[in-house]
Amino acid sequence: MAAVLLHAPERRWECPNCDSTLVTRNRKQAYHQCRGLHGLMAPYVPAGLKAKVETVERGDWIGKEHVQYDSEGRPVMAIVTTRDEGQDCTVLAPCATGRQE
Repeated sequence: MAAVLLHAPERRWECPNCDSTLVTRNRKQAYHQCRGLHGLMAPYVPAGLKAKVETVERGDWIGKEHVQYDSEGRPVMAIVTTRDEGQDCTVLAPCATGRQE
């Protein structure tokens, strides 16, 4: 009996905010630099799935923190994906800085 190599099934991804699509053979979530979200790294959603991907602008004071900005200069704190079954959130946490004296 000969060994048979099984390939992982194809997964098709799309973005609801731009025309970007992707085909993968792994089970990991895929991301892309989305033109519809002003250049931020946004998740793809499975092709055919009704979903909304949107940014959440920072509502607090930034001060000296190093935060993520979109291409229009707005500070963004999260990217939220909303589906019928629930919600996922990608948090864009500010970077801490320090100095030694």
